[in-house]
Amino acid sequence: MITSTSSSQVKHIVNLQKKSKLRKEEKQFVVEGIKMVSEAPRDRLVKVYVSETFKADNEEFLKKMNYEALGKDILEDVSDNVFIRMSDTQTPQGIMAVVKMSEITIEDLFGRDMHINSNTIQPLLLILENLQDPGNLGTIIRMAEGAGVTGVIMSCNTVDIYNPKTIRSTMGSIYRVPFVYAADFIGAIELMKKNGISVYAAHLDGSCEYTEADYTKSSAFLIGNEGNGLSLIHI
Repeated sequence: MITSTSSSQVKHIVNLQKKSKLRKEEKQFVVEGIKMVSEAPRDRLVKVYVSETFKADNEEFLKKMNYEALGKDILEDVSDNVFIRMSDTQTPQGIMAVVKMSEITIEDLFGRDMHINSNTIQPLLLILENLQDPGNLGTIIRMAEGAGVTGVIMSCNTVDIYNPKTIRSTMGSIYRVPFVYAADFIGAIELMKKNGISVYAAHLDGSCEYTEADYTKSSAFLIGNEGNGLSLIHI
């Protein structure tokens, strides 16, 4: 059991929670709470931490999850006071995990038809430019899953999707909605057009009403910054 806040593991978790640069370098992020930990893809779990109180109160849950089957060192007990130090929330549930980031390319999102539950569907994408509020981004990812969006493409100046606040706002959708940051944002949009994807954005001088378009075909929707909207009309 980890009982000291000076533990190297504790310091590492705290830094992963706070530093986007470290998350990118290690290609890992931290999730908290029963829902976020239990829904994490098991092949991407690096480490699971539980507080002593959580372990005592949730023996059946931990037995069901059988984390030891993933490796003898994957489950780590932490004293309650140390767990509070590691957590990014005011009232931690007592369980958190380090998870590997997904590896997705832009071509994965629109280079071919998507296959979901044995059904072939055409790309339905969101393109996000310069969103800055972590909660907004997380909510959009959660909404995207509910709307059947097949992928999300973000400009590099969009807030880090692995920000703890963003992760909490996704409510688990971060595991199921493919996403990628585009180094060449304009180029990504042009590539979408070349792949037969219609790109839409709301604009006062638009050429058609939103009810007139055929969204059953391959489609992508641009969403801009909270305060300034899109920097320019990319379409």
